[in-house]
Amino acid sequence: MNKTICALSLVLAFSLTKPAAAADWSAQDGAALTAEITKGDFGTVTSLLVSRRGTILYEQYFGGADAGTLHNTRSATKTVAGMLMGAAIADGLIASVNEPVTSFFPDLLPLKNPDPRKHEITIEDILTMSSMLECNDSNRYSRGNEERMYLVENWVRFTLDLPIKGFAPWEERPEGNQYGRSFSYCTAGVHTLGQLVARASSGGLDDYAQKRLFAPLGIEKAEWQRTSLDRAVAAGGLGLSTRSFMKLGQLFTNKGTYAGKQVLPADWVEKSLQTHVIAREGVEYGYLIWKSPAEVDGREIMTNYMSGNGGNRIVFIPEEDLVIVLTKTDYNKRGAHAASEKLITDGVLKRLIPG
Repeated sequence: MNKTICALSLVLAFSLTKPAAAADWSAQDGAALTAEITKGDFGTVTSLLVSRRGTILYEQYFGGADAGTLHNTRSATKTVAGMLMGAAIADGLIASVNEPVTSFFPDLLPLKNPDPRKHEITIEDILTMSSMLECNDSNRYSRGNEERMYLVENWVRFTLDLPIKGFAPWEERPEGNQYGRSFSYCTAGVHTLGQLVARASSGGLDDYAQKRLFAPLGIEKAEWQRTSLDRAVAAGGLGLSTRSFMKLGQLFTNKGTYAGKQVLPADWVEKSLQTHVIAREGVEYGYLIWKSPAEVDGREIMTNYMSGNGGNRIVFIPEEDLVIVLTKTDYNKRGAHAASEKLITDGVLKRLIPG
Protein backbone atom coordinates (compact mmCIF):
# COMPACT_ATOMS: atom_id res chain seq x y z
CA MET A 1 0.00 0.00 0.00
CA ASN A 2 1.54 3.31 -1.06
CA LYS A 3 1.74 6.50 1.00
CA THR A 4 -1.26 8.04 -0.73
CA ILE A 5 -3.52 5.14 0.13
CA CYS A 6 -2.25 5.09 3.71
CA ALA A 7 -2.94 8.80 4.10
CA LEU A 8 -6.41 8.40 2.67
CA SER A 9 -7.13 5.56 5.04
CA LEU A 10 -6.20 7.80 7.95
CA VAL A 11 -8.55 10.50 6.63
CA LEU A 12 -11.36 7.97 6.56
CA ALA A 13 -10.60 6.70 10.05
CA PHE A 14 -10.89 10.14 11.60
CA SER A 15 -13.67 11.57 9.41
CA LEU A 16 -16.65 9.49 10.50
CA THR A 17 -19.22 11.48 12.44
CA LYS A 18 -20.48 8.28 14.06
CA PRO A 19 -19.42 4.62 13.75
CA ALA A 20 -20.71 3.14 10.50
CA ALA A 21 -23.44 0.54 10.84
CA ALA A 22 -21.98 -2.85 9.98
CA ALA A 23 -25.13 -3.87 8.13
CA ASP A 24 -24.76 -0.89 5.80
CA TRP A 25 -21.12 -0.88 4.88
CA SER A 26 -18.09 -3.03 5.66
CA ALA A 27 -14.40 -2.21 5.81
CA GLN A 28 -13.97 -4.54 2.85
CA ASP A 29 -16.52 -2.53 0.85
CA GLY A 30 -14.62 0.68 1.54
CA ALA A 31 -11.22 -0.78 0.74
CA ALA A 32 -12.44 -2.30 -2.52
CA LEU A 33 -14.09 0.94 -3.62
CA THR A 34 -10.99 2.99 -2.79
CA ALA A 35 -8.86 0.62 -4.86
CA GLU A 36 -11.24 0.93 -7.84
CA ILE A 37 -11.23 4.72 -7.67
CA THR A 38 -7.45 4.88 -7.27
CA LYS A 39 -7.02 2.73 -10.39
CA GLY A 40 -8.91 5.39 -12.33
CA ASP A 41 -11.89 3.19 -13.18
CA PHE A 42 -14.29 6.10 -12.70
CA GLY A 43 -12.31 9.08 -14.00
CA THR A 44 -10.55 11.79 -12.04
CA VAL A 45 -12.29 11.62 -8.66
CA THR A 46 -11.33 14.20 -6.03
CA SER A 47 -13.72 13.08 -3.29
CA LEU A 48 -16.45 10.60 -2.50
CA LEU A 49 -18.65 10.63 0.59
CA VAL A 50 -21.51 8.27 1.42
CA SER A 51 -23.89 9.17 4.26
CA ARG A 52 -26.89 7.17 5.45
CA ARG A 53 -29.30 8.08 8.23
CA GLY A 54 -26.95 10.87 9.25
CA THR A 55 -23.93 8.59 9.54
CA ILE A 56 -20.94 8.92 7.23
CA LEU A 57 -20.14 5.42 5.99
CA TYR A 58 -17.35 6.35 3.60
CA GLU A 59 -15.30 9.51 3.08
CA GLN A 60 -12.20 9.59 0.92
CA TYR A 61 -10.21 12.26 -0.89
CA PHE A 62 -8.01 11.86 -3.95
CA GLY A 63 -5.59 13.82 -6.11
CA GLY A 64 -4.40 16.11 -3.34
CA ALA A 65 -7.86 17.14 -2.13
CA ASP A 66 -8.80 16.99 1.55
CA ALA A 67 -11.73 17.77 3.82
CA GLY A 68 -11.08 21.51 3.52
CA THR A 69 -10.97 21.62 -0.28
CA LEU A 70 -13.68 23.75 -1.91
CA HIS A 71 -14.82 21.83 -4.99
CA ASN A 72 -16.06 23.61 -8.09
CA THR A 73 -18.93 21.34 -9.09
CA ARG A 74 -20.01 23.65 -11.93
CA SER A 75 -23.77 23.40 -12.62
CA ALA A 76 -24.54 21.56 -9.39
CA THR A 77 -24.87 25.16 -8.12
CA LYS A 78 -28.17 25.41 -9.98
CA THR A 79 -29.88 23.27 -7.37
CA VAL A 80 -28.70 25.70 -4.69
CA ALA A 81 -30.47 28.47 -6.62
CA GLY A 82 -33.67 26.45 -6.38
CA MET A 83 -33.21 26.01 -2.63
CA LEU A 84 -32.73 29.75 -2.19
CA MET A 85 -35.89 30.40 -4.17
CA GLY A 86 -37.79 28.15 -1.75
CA ALA A 87 -36.32 30.04 1.18
CA ALA A 88 -37.25 33.41 -0.33
CA ILE A 89 -40.86 32.29 -0.83
CA ALA A 90 -40.99 30.96 2.73
CA ASP A 91 -39.66 34.31 3.97
CA GLY A 92 -42.41 36.17 2.14
CA LEU A 93 -39.97 37.93 -0.17
CA ILE A 94 -41.56 36.35 -3.24
CA ALA A 95 -45.25 35.45 -3.45
CA SER A 96 -45.04 32.16 -5.36
CA VAL A 97 -43.47 30.32 -8.29
CA ASN A 98 -46.25 31.75 -10.45
CA GLU A 99 -44.78 35.26 -10.36
CA PRO A 100 -43.67 36.54 -13.80
CA VAL A 101 -39.91 36.91 -14.02
CA THR A 102 -39.92 40.24 -15.88
CA SER A 103 -41.88 41.92 -13.07
CA PHE A 104 -38.72 41.86 -10.93
CA PHE A 105 -36.65 43.75 -13.52
CA PRO A 106 -38.61 46.89 -14.51
CA ASP A 107 -35.35 48.77 -15.04
CA LEU A 108 -34.50 46.48 -17.97
CA LEU A 109 -37.69 47.30 -19.88
CA PRO A 110 -38.36 47.66 -22.76
CA LEU A 111 -36.87 44.36 -23.88
CA LYS A 112 -35.42 43.43 -27.21
CA ASN A 113 -37.47 41.01 -29.30
CA PRO A 114 -40.70 42.22 -27.63
CA ASP A 115 -43.42 39.62 -27.25
CA PRO A 116 -46.26 39.54 -24.70
CA ARG A 117 -45.44 35.89 -23.98
CA LYS A 118 -42.19 36.99 -22.37
CA HIS A 119 -44.16 38.58 -19.55
CA GLU A 120 -45.97 35.28 -18.98
CA ILE A 121 -42.74 33.38 -18.21
CA THR A 122 -42.89 32.44 -14.54
CA ILE A 123 -40.36 31.50 -11.90
CA GLU A 124 -41.56 27.90 -12.20
CA ASP A 125 -40.76 27.93 -15.92
CA ILE A 126 -37.15 28.74 -15.08
CA LEU A 127 -37.01 26.25 -12.19
CA THR A 128 -38.07 23.49 -14.59
CA MET A 129 -35.90 24.54 -17.55
CA SER A 130 -39.01 24.96 -19.65
CA SER A 131 -39.44 28.66 -20.36
CA MET A 132 -40.32 29.79 -23.87
CA LEU A 133 -37.10 31.76 -24.27
CA GLU A 134 -34.84 30.64 -27.11
CA CYS A 135 -32.14 29.33 -24.82
CA ASN A 136 -30.49 25.94 -25.19
CA ASP A 137 -26.98 25.20 -23.93
CA SER A 138 -27.03 21.89 -25.81
CA ASN A 139 -27.30 23.71 -29.15
CA ARG A 140 -24.27 25.83 -30.05
CA TYR A 141 -26.40 27.77 -32.52
CA SER A 142 -28.92 28.83 -29.87
CA ARG A 143 -29.09 32.56 -29.22
CA GLY A 144 -29.22 31.82 -25.51
CA ASN A 145 -26.30 29.38 -25.38
CA GLU A 146 -24.31 30.12 -22.24
CA GLU A 147 -21.09 30.70 -24.19
CA ARG A 148 -22.72 33.71 -25.85
CA MET A 149 -23.83 35.06 -22.48
CA TYR A 150 -20.28 35.07 -21.13
CA LEU A 151 -19.29 37.55 -23.83
CA VAL A 152 -21.55 40.34 -22.54
CA GLU A 153 -21.58 42.31 -19.31
CA ASN A 154 -25.18 42.17 -18.12
CA TRP A 155 -26.26 38.53 -18.07
CA VAL A 156 -29.81 39.24 -16.89
CA ARG A 157 -30.40 41.67 -19.74
CA PHE A 158 -28.93 39.08 -22.13
CA THR A 159 -31.48 36.54 -20.89
CA LEU A 160 -34.58 38.71 -20.95
CA ASP A 161 -33.71 40.11 -24.39
CA LEU A 162 -33.77 36.63 -25.95
CA PRO A 163 -36.55 35.92 -28.47
CA ILE A 164 -39.34 33.42 -27.95
CA LYS A 165 -38.29 30.04 -29.27
CA GLY A 166 -39.90 28.16 -32.10
CA PHE A 167 -40.25 24.43 -32.70
CA ALA A 168 -39.03 22.59 -35.77
CA PRO A 169 -41.43 19.91 -37.05
CA TRP A 170 -39.31 17.14 -35.50
CA GLU A 171 -39.14 18.75 -32.04
CA GLU A 172 -41.55 18.03 -29.23
CA ARG A 173 -43.83 20.91 -28.36
CA PRO A 174 -44.94 21.53 -24.77
CA GLU A 175 -48.35 20.03 -25.41
CA GLY A 176 -46.63 16.81 -26.53
CA ASN A 177 -44.89 16.35 -23.17
CA GLN A 178 -46.96 14.59 -20.52
CA TYR A 179 -46.28 17.48 -18.15
CA GLY A 180 -47.15 20.20 -20.67
CA ARG A 181 -43.59 21.53 -20.79
CA SER A 182 -40.71 21.45 -23.26
CA PHE A 183 -37.31 20.98 -21.61
CA SER A 184 -34.42 23.18 -22.74
CA TYR A 185 -31.32 23.45 -20.55
CA CYS A 186 -30.66 27.15 -19.99
CA THR A 187 -27.87 28.43 -17.75
CA ALA A 188 -28.80 32.05 -18.47
CA GLY A 189 -32.26 31.56 -17.00
CA VAL A 190 -30.88 30.21 -13.71
CA HIS A 191 -28.47 33.12 -13.35
CA THR A 192 -31.45 35.43 -13.80
CA LEU A 193 -33.34 33.45 -11.17
CA GLY A 194 -30.48 34.02 -8.74
CA GLN A 195 -30.53 37.74 -9.36
CA LEU A 196 -34.28 37.74 -8.88
CA VAL A 197 -33.73 36.31 -5.38
CA ALA A 198 -30.99 38.88 -4.78
CA ARG A 199 -33.37 41.72 -5.66
CA ALA A 200 -36.17 40.32 -3.58
CA SER A 201 -33.86 40.02 -0.56
CA SER A 202 -32.47 43.55 -1.10
CA GLY A 203 -28.88 42.35 -1.03
CA GLY A 204 -26.38 40.10 -2.71
CA LEU A 205 -27.30 36.51 -3.50
CA ASP A 206 -24.23 35.31 -1.63
CA ASP A 207 -25.24 37.30 1.47
CA TYR A 208 -28.73 35.84 1.44
CA ALA A 209 -27.36 32.32 0.88
CA GLN A 210 -24.99 32.64 3.83
CA LYS A 211 -27.65 33.97 6.18
CA ARG A 212 -30.59 31.83 5.10
CA LEU A 213 -29.05 28.54 3.98
CA PHE A 214 -25.39 28.07 4.82
CA ALA A 215 -25.30 29.42 8.40
CA PRO A 216 -28.11 27.13 9.62
CA LEU A 217 -26.14 24.20 8.17
CA GLY A 218 -22.89 25.27 9.79
CA ILE A 219 -21.30 26.02 6.41
CA GLU A 220 -18.71 28.74 6.91
CA LYS A 221 -16.75 28.69 3.66
CA ALA A 222 -18.26 29.21 0.21
CA GLU A 223 -16.54 30.49 -2.90
CA TRP A 224 -18.84 32.09 -5.48
CA GLN A 225 -18.00 32.85 -9.08
CA ARG A 226 -18.77 36.48 -9.96
CA THR A 227 -19.76 38.31 -13.13
CA SER A 228 -18.04 41.44 -14.44
CA LEU A 229 -20.81 43.38 -12.66
CA ASP A 230 -19.71 41.70 -9.41
CA ARG A 231 -22.85 39.59 -9.11
CA ALA A 232 -22.69 36.13 -7.53
CA VAL A 233 -23.35 33.45 -10.15
CA ALA A 234 -26.27 31.17 -9.25
CA ALA A 235 -25.89 28.96 -12.31
CA GLY A 236 -22.51 27.35 -11.69
CA GLY A 237 -19.11 27.30 -10.10
CA LEU A 238 -19.97 27.56 -6.40
CA GLY A 239 -17.11 26.10 -4.36
CA LEU A 240 -18.04 24.13 -1.24
CA SER A 241 -16.44 21.34 0.74
CA THR A 242 -17.58 17.76 0.31
CA ARG A 243 -19.25 17.76 3.73
CA SER A 244 -21.03 21.02 2.92
CA PHE A 245 -22.52 19.42 -0.18
CA MET A 246 -23.56 16.48 1.99
CA LYS A 247 -25.48 18.84 4.30
CA LEU A 248 -27.33 20.33 1.32
CA GLY A 249 -28.26 16.84 0.19
CA GLN A 250 -29.50 15.94 3.65
CA LEU A 251 -32.11 18.69 3.44
CA PHE A 252 -33.74 16.66 0.67
CA THR A 253 -33.65 13.40 2.64
CA ASN A 254 -34.90 15.01 5.87
CA LYS A 255 -37.83 17.07 4.53
CA GLY A 256 -35.91 20.32 4.82
CA THR A 257 -34.61 19.85 8.35
CA TYR A 258 -31.05 19.79 9.64
CA ALA A 259 -30.03 19.14 13.26
CA GLY A 260 -33.65 19.62 14.32
CA LYS A 261 -34.04 22.96 12.49
CA GLN A 262 -36.48 23.50 9.63
CA VAL A 263 -34.16 25.17 7.11
CA LEU A 264 -36.38 24.74 4.05
CA PRO A 265 -40.15 24.18 4.07
CA ALA A 266 -41.08 20.51 3.80
CA ASP A 267 -43.59 21.25 1.05
CA TRP A 268 -40.91 23.03 -1.00
CA VAL A 269 -38.61 20.01 -0.72
CA GLU A 270 -41.46 17.73 -1.75
CA LYS A 271 -42.36 19.94 -4.72
CA SER A 272 -38.71 20.21 -5.77
CA LEU A 273 -38.36 16.43 -5.89
CA GLN A 274 -41.49 15.91 -7.98
CA THR A 275 -41.20 15.42 -11.73
CA HIS A 276 -42.25 18.54 -13.64
CA VAL A 277 -40.89 17.79 -17.11
CA ILE A 278 -39.25 14.97 -19.06
CA ALA A 279 -35.71 16.10 -19.89
CA ARG A 280 -34.98 13.18 -22.23
CA GLU A 281 -35.69 9.47 -22.38
CA GLY A 282 -35.10 7.98 -18.96
CA VAL A 283 -34.34 11.33 -17.31
CA GLU A 284 -36.82 13.56 -15.48
CA TYR A 285 -36.48 17.02 -13.96
CA GLY A 286 -37.88 18.66 -10.83
CA TYR A 287 -37.05 22.15 -9.55
CA LEU A 288 -33.44 22.35 -10.81
CA ILE A 289 -33.01 18.71 -9.77
CA TRP A 290 -32.26 15.79 -12.08
CA LYS A 291 -34.02 12.45 -11.61
CA SER A 292 -33.17 9.09 -13.15
CA PRO A 293 -33.54 5.44 -12.13
CA ALA A 294 -30.60 3.21 -11.19
CA GLU A 295 -30.86 -0.55 -11.63
CA VAL A 296 -29.68 -2.35 -8.51
CA ASP A 297 -29.94 -6.14 -8.63
CA GLY A 298 -33.24 -6.06 -10.44
CA ARG A 299 -34.62 -3.28 -8.31
CA GLU A 300 -35.18 0.24 -9.68
CA ILE A 301 -33.97 3.02 -7.38
CA MET A 302 -34.93 6.58 -8.31
CA THR A 303 -31.92 8.83 -7.80
CA ASN A 304 -32.35 12.59 -7.39
CA TYR A 305 -29.23 14.67 -7.92
CA MET A 306 -27.39 17.90 -8.42
CA SER A 307 -25.19 17.58 -11.49
CA GLY A 308 -22.28 19.53 -12.94
CA ASN A 309 -19.75 19.43 -15.75
CA GLY A 310 -16.94 16.96 -15.18
CA GLY A 311 -19.16 14.27 -13.69
CA ASN A 312 -19.81 16.08 -10.42
CA ARG A 313 -22.88 14.70 -8.69
CA ILE A 314 -24.61 15.03 -5.33
CA VAL A 315 -27.22 12.28 -5.02
CA PHE A 316 -30.05 12.17 -2.49
CA ILE A 317 -32.47 9.27 -2.12
CA PRO A 318 -35.06 10.06 0.58
CA GLU A 319 -36.50 6.53 0.56
CA GLU A 320 -33.09 5.17 1.57
CA ASP A 321 -32.10 8.18 3.73
CA LEU A 322 -28.98 8.27 1.62
CA VAL A 323 -26.70 11.05 0.35
CA ILE A 324 -23.74 10.50 -1.98
CA VAL A 325 -21.31 13.32 -2.80
CA LEU A 326 -19.01 12.75 -5.77
CA THR A 327 -16.63 15.49 -6.92
CA LYS A 328 -14.50 15.19 -10.06
CA THR A 329 -12.42 17.34 -12.39
CA ASP A 330 -13.13 15.66 -15.72
CA TYR A 331 -14.42 18.92 -17.15
CA ASN A 332 -15.61 18.73 -20.77
CA LYS A 333 -14.44 15.12 -21.08
CA ARG A 334 -16.53 12.64 -22.99
CA GLY A 335 -18.02 9.95 -20.76
CA ALA A 336 -17.52 11.84 -17.49
CA HIS A 337 -21.16 11.54 -16.44
CA ALA A 338 -21.42 7.90 -17.52
CA ALA A 339 -18.40 7.10 -15.33
CA SER A 340 -20.04 8.87 -12.40
CA GLU A 341 -23.26 6.92 -12.86
CA LYS A 342 -21.28 3.68 -12.89
CA LEU A 343 -19.45 4.65 -9.70
CA ILE A 344 -22.66 5.56 -7.92
CA THR A 345 -24.59 2.49 -9.08
CA ASP A 346 -21.92 -0.22 -9.09
CA GLY A 347 -19.51 1.25 -6.58
CA VAL A 348 -21.98 2.43 -3.95
CA LEU A 349 -25.61 1.40 -4.40
CA LYS A 350 -24.98 -2.25 -5.23
CA ARG A 351 -22.80 -2.55 -2.14
CA LEU A 352 -25.24 -0.70 0.08
CA ILE A 353 -28.77 -1.59 -1.02
CA PRO A 354 -29.81 -5.24 -1.18
CA GLY A 355 -31.72 -6.37 -4.23
